[in-house]
Amino acid sequence: MQFLRWLGRLGVVSGLVCALFGASTSAQVPELNTGRIPSLASLVREVTPAVVNISVQGRVREDNPLYQDPLFREFFNVPKQLEKEVNATGSGVIVDAQRGYVLTANHVVANATAVQIRTKDGRKFAGRVVGRDAPTDIALLQIREPGGLKGIALGDSDALQVGDFVLAIGNPFGLGQTVTSGLVSALGRTGLGKHGYEDFIQTDAAINPGNSGGGLINLRGELVGINTAIISPGGGNVGIGFAVPINMARKVMEQLAAHGRVERGRIGISLEDLERPAAGAMQGARIKEVSPGSPAERAGLRRGDIILRANDVPIRSATQMRNLIGLTPVGRQVRLTIERDRATESATVEVVPLNEQRPRGRGPG
Repeated sequence: MQFLRWLGRLGVVSGLVCALFGASTSAQVPELNTGRIPSLASLVREVTPAVVNISVQGRVREDNPLYQDPLFREFFNVPKQLEKEVNATGSGVIVDAQRGYVLTANHVVANATAVQIRTKDGRKFAGRVVGRDAPTDIALLQIREPGGLKGIALGDSDALQVGDFVLAIGNPFGLGQTVTSGLVSALGRTGLGKHGYEDFIQTDAAINPGNSGGGLINLRGELVGINTAIISPGGGNVGIGFAVPINMARKVMEQLAAHGRVERGRIGISLEDLERPAAGAMQGARIKEVSPGSPAERAGLRRGDIILRANDVPIRSATQMRNLIGLTPVGRQVRLTIERDRATESATVEVVPLNEQRPRGRGPG
């Protein structure tokens, strides 16, 4: 403690704390001369009531091992598959207290026949699945007869930077609400083979089984991600966890709330990443092919164009652009900024249904 007081007199600790938390939180920054220690307790108290525990009962079908035996098949008429009941736990985040909406991970409730939601203060509510979206691993639940709930503000995951501090809150191993902290380790992670639309936030905040569906929260108390996956040989935390960015989850949630499902569209292009920065374009996605008669062709897009921005969002990869189109409601228009022959141009293209009849000729969709 004498060492801390000595650092405090030199202004070292106060400068570090201000750098971490910003001047706006100076009221919460402790004065080491008074013996108070830096703490995130007030932030945790503010946000944890919005994080809930989810218990699921469901039924799944599994292959019957006896069916593989010809003798059993012939004489005992064994079924090819067996149905069994399963119980699972996970986490969720209240994003609309008035309507009782809870965001969670799709795999938590994928086989649910009954859902129970328990708040931090121990109250239990029956829940229903409003809609699920397996490609993004996002599901929207609704608490039946909501009352006295507290939601959380949604942040802007596009504003995150590597090195930002975050909290992961959930229900690991069914133990009850648990808070861990860490950094944003990477952004835009893809290629995990977990889901169809990948743009993960990577964090070293401890995420374990049961944390799925819980919140990744910034130091402003805003929800910036839904915890969904870990990489671990043994199934436990090794400092590599992943969350679906809230900007992606928000778009999915809006469609699930309105229609109970996500309707994805296309503009008729295939894309590839840039092998190296092109002249005048440090990042983007190159158009590899344009389908004949597609919205992209009608908008004047060509093979070799580099998409720099879409709806004013900088494009850093082909995967990001694919995600953006896939999460744009059918019928909406997307404003593109492209580079062609070292000149910048603009184009507007409409998103059409995936199942819309395509003209003859090769088209990636």
